[in-house]
Amino acid sequence: MKNLLIALCCIVLFSNVAKAQVFEPVKWETSVEKISETAYDLIATATIDAGWHLYSQNVPDNGPIPTTFVYKEDSGYQLLGKTSEEEGHTVDDPVFQMEITFFEKKAEFKQRIKVLNKELSMVNGEVEFMVCDDEKCLPPNYIDLQFNLKSDESEASKDASVSFDSPAETSHIFNPVKWHTTVEKVSDEEYILISHATIDKGWHLYAQEVPENGPIPTEFQYELTEGATLLGETKEQKGLTVDDPVFEMKIKYFEETTAFRQHIKLSNQQLESVTAEVSFMACDDSRCTAPTYEDLQFDLTQSTPAKEGSNVSESTTDDTKEEGGKEGLWTIFILGLGAGFIALFTPCVFPLIPMTVSFFTKQSENKAEGIRNAIIYGLSIIVIYVILGTGVVAIFGASAINEFSTGVTFNLIFFAILIIFAMSFLGAFEIMLPNSWANKIDRKADKGGYTGIFFMALALAIVSFSCTGPFVGNIIVLSASEGGLAPVVGMFGFALALALPFALFAAFPGWLNSLPKSGGWLNTVKVVLGFLELALAFKFLSNADLVSQWHILERETFIAIWIAIFGALSLYLFGKIQLPHDSALKHISVGRLLLGLLTLSFTIYMIPGLWGAPLNLISAFPPPLDYSESPYGVGYSKTGGGASSAHDELPDGAHLLPPHDILAFNDYDKGLAYAKKVGKPVMIDFTGWACVNCRKMEQNVWVEPEVLSKLKNEVVLISLYVDDKRDLPEGEAVASQLKPGKELRNIGQKWSELQTIKYKTNTQPYYVLMDHDEENLIAPVGYTPDVETYNSWLSKGIQNFKN
Repeated sequence: MKNLLIALCCIVLFSNVAKAQVFEPVKWETSVEKISETAYDLIATATIDAGWHLYSQNVPDNGPIPTTFVYKEDSGYQLLGKTSEEEGHTVDDPVFQMEITFFEKKAEFKQRIKVLNKELSMVNGEVEFMVCDDEKCLPPNYIDLQFNLKSDESEASKDASVSFDSPAETSHIFNPVKWHTTVEKVSDEEYILISHATIDKGWHLYAQEVPENGPIPTEFQYELTEGATLLGETKEQKGLTVDDPVFEMKIKYFEETTAFRQHIKLSNQQLESVTAEVSFMACDDSRCTAPTYEDLQFDLTQSTPAKEGSNVSESTTDDTKEEGGKEGLWTIFILGLGAGFIALFTPCVFPLIPMTVSFFTKQSENKAEGIRNAIIYGLSIIVIYVILGTGVVAIFGASAINEFSTGVTFNLIFFAILIIFAMSFLGAFEIMLPNSWANKIDRKADKGGYTGIFFMALALAIVSFSCTGPFVGNIIVLSASEGGLAPVVGMFGFALALALPFALFAAFPGWLNSLPKSGGWLNTVKVVLGFLELALAFKFLSNADLVSQWHILERETFIAIWIAIFGALSLYLFGKIQLPHDSALKHISVGRLLLGLLTLSFTIYMIPGLWGAPLNLISAFPPPLDYSESPYGVGYSKTGGGASSAHDELPDGAHLLPPHDILAFNDYDKGLAYAKKVGKPVMIDFTGWACVNCRKMEQNVWVEPEVLSKLKNEVVLISLYVDDKRDLPEGEAVASQLKPGKELRNIGQKWSELQTIKYKTNTQPYYVLMDHDEENLIAPVGYTPDVETYNSWLSKGIQNFKN
């Protein structure tokens, strides 16, 4: 009965067509996408008129006519799997009484083939299909299809960071930095070798000095004979210094053009040339090249006279300086301003405000004179602290501070200094300048006039040093990492905030009535600052530990220390702990209670960090997730988890990628063998330790549930690090196919050459989904920050593998 009903429906629907015009609501086009040397995707694209729909290949029995593809048999190729299709619309059809999938507007079907005969140029096929609108259906139609394998569109797909289905984008090798050399002659014995880099628009080349755990720096290796010696280090030009959000450090790089200068001295004046090798890495906003090595040749016979100033003394000193960004200086200024306002509410400063106002009120004969003296007093405070900042720059140099700040010694020194400041704030002792200094300055202040006002401001700076000293020290520490004039800017902000209230209250004494009275609350402010200072100190110890890789202050230890510090601060605010200079406390104020609750909430928030939680609110402070006693959190086993771990025993060559336990291999052959064993497709991840966008993908895209689930359960991940500088195992060192006469020296070069030769690209990140025959399942993609696009790419590749 049901079959009879279906037949009647079709007769009625088809009969309507006979009364009307001939409909052709579907137009077919074909294209070919070359996946590798032997693998191609035959793509049939259907453009469907508005109001019509084309049925899927997969419909239930007794349903409408499905779309079906038949390919003409030929010994020159073989089909790999079934024809895949896009995701269509699935509806509950009231006529056929079943769920049916169809397409509207456009549909794309792909058939993967393996070419067995390289001379094959054409594949023929036929598609059978049926279309309907809301009133009628057309009879099944048959269309011949031709797929031209030799067309321009069958090129291998390019790094598909925008669209992984676009066959028009072809992979190619990026060479964004071009090198050439010149030589300057200083004297018959001395020359300057100059390496010029021309950098493509949008790309940048990293400096020679970058902090530990940063990107790959530019490095020069000079191959000198016995007749030549280097004088000093290779000098570089002024570059751009930026605060990189991924590496969480300041990094210097060059754009457009730059030059590196190396001074040499000859003992053999018959020497005609010098050779060198430069290694470097270049990046744009979406990708980085693998570490690249290029040979440089310096022809001493073609030298030109050295420019004025290019002499021996210059070659031994760095004639460049890094620029602090305007945003960085504004940040330092605001931090200084905030520190100044907070310093006002310390016991050493706050009580001095009414005393100073009283002095100006008595000394000034009229209001105008009082306002003038108050302005001079405020300006004097600013001048004193700016002189202090200028002195720091003058002593250490504008760029030396920044370079010093990334070192282990700097971080250890300031860890110790901040611990001392914290102990002082907590009441262990007072940090004071000699009393004789204050007495001498006070006597000069009594002389009156503008000189007296200036020395009165200096007296304020000295008398209040036990409270302002830690703030001044902190500003210098924080501004050191910025370099340049940051200490001066920081001191100006601090002095401005400190001077403004003194000047205003001195000019308008009546405002004093609005000030709260001094009392025990001032010491509470000081103690709270002491706890914060103590927590900040461990950030500097952590920096030193990370740079040196001591693993003394790993992530769990750091978080545990912060939990203890802020837990103790919570108890202090609740009145459960009293320190040496605290007043007797009968009850706590509402404000103190609220601050205590906020601190306690923050303490509780940090506790899951011991088990591997990311703690995004403080992500810039603790060590990274993988710098840990266990990258997977306290209580987890070496293999990656507790009872819920999916991998009780790791396969040979595998590890669990933190922080989400993704099973990963760093060895191509072992990863492929495991994929064959478990019947899953392979995802090759061409990456780098210093690849910024690789980290962005892992931190922002891989962590999304729909992507993470596929990486953990549906593919075998093989991460190949193109900047792995470990030497290749003995017996695996081979000659480079890209640079005849050169030998691949390290693991990174091996994977970089594999990517360049097989996939015709040399940028990272670069992701490849392939089957067990090492044929691509879908066009590879590069940096793809859109989660939906990346997840769709994964889904299609995995589906192609299943088909």
